Amino acid sequence: METDFLIATMLNLGVNLIYTMIALFIGILALQIIDKKLLSNIDIEAEMKNGNLAVAIFASTIMIFVALIVTFGFRG
Repeated sequence: METDFLIATMLNLGVNLIYTMIALFIGILALQIIDKKLLSNIDIEAEMKNGNLAVAIFASTIMIFVALIVTFGFRG
């Protein structure tokens, strides 16, 4: 009984991990496309070094977006 539960748990973890990696890859790819199309004239790192708060908030929302993808992937 315990080995069946362990196998089912590992299978569920594997499926969720694969889903998370696929969702993360698609999310990062979409963010790169949006960055190249919409923000082609803005250097985010240089703006953050100059103290631009809006760019820092935008960059942090990207990090939160990636973290949410990983979190929901492990929830199942």
